[in-house]
Amino acid sequence: TVFMPPQEAKQFQQDIQGSFDGIGAEIGLKKGILTVIAPLKDNPAEKAGIKAGDQIVKIDNTLTGDLNVDEAVRMIRGVKGTQVKLTIYREGFSQTKDFTITRDTIQVHNVTTEQKSDGVFVIKINTFSEDVASEFRQAVQKFLESGSKKIVLDLRNDPGGYLAVAVDIASWFEPSGNVVVREHNYDGSEDTYRSSGYRLLENVPTVVLVNEGSASASEILAGALRDDKGIKLIGNKTFGKGSVQEVENLDQGASLKITIAKWLTPKGTEINKIGLDPDIKVVVPPDQDPAKDPIMDKALEVLRGM
Repeated sequence: TVFMPPQEAKQFQQDIQGSFDGIGAEIGLKKGILTVIAPLKDNPAEKAGIKAGDQIVKIDNTLTGDLNVDEAVRMIRGVKGTQVKLTIYREGFSQTKDFTITRDTIQVHNVTTEQKSDGVFVIKINTFSEDVASEFRQAVQKFLESGSKKIVLDLRNDPGGYLAVAVDIASWFEPSGNVVVREHNYDGSEDTYRSSGYRLLENVPTVVLVNEGSASASEILAGALRDDKGIKLIGNKTFGKGSVQEVENLDQGASLKITIAKWLTPKGTEINKIGLDPDIKVVVPPDQDPAKDPIMDKALEVLRGM
């Protein structure tokens, strides 16, 4: 349970609406360590070389061991044009490394598309903010108009967002009534969220790309498509954020964020603190040439056989 004074509550609303000044990275606690869940595409953190899974040891000169996530976010954010220094430890590093990042106004590009050869169409979802359901509808329209026959659904470095958006997107692939996610409540009861059954993509050969930056709603969508449709997940193990928060608005602009449940995939696989293992694991070395994308290459190879 987190109490958010008015300033923090305002910051939280900006987060879910998708526009603020900062470095453009979703962060969280993983095994008690402040960790980058995902750098947002085309924003300062990504451009500076920050990667999903990076552990933030210091913010400027402050050690992060005693900070909660909200305190860390307040320190990292700041006025456009100012700088913040993050001391990072990454698997494969022999020691920590400092990254100096210039803050900017963060623009979240929610859904992007790309037409590949061999009839493959890529739909990349970068976050599950409130307008992504309508943006995905437009992406489906582009797919249908393109004449493509197969889909790569790219959920890498997608830190999640609204549950309802994940359910809506699953509905393009699944019949009406299919369970998309199970919500296991604090009192032992369970709620199920089901497909609306749009079904236009139901018989389209599809693979889903995931990595350690895929969290929350992206894990829900990936888990549902695998459990219900047998769609293969390609890449690396997901982050493991499967808890449900409810926000209560209080007087004078403050809010209370309460964890009330945890998410399970349709077959009952728990997501929180565990994550989803891919069906096809692709090892990406820390010094991978950014111009190459072995996970996408593997996806195209798999789709060629479908």
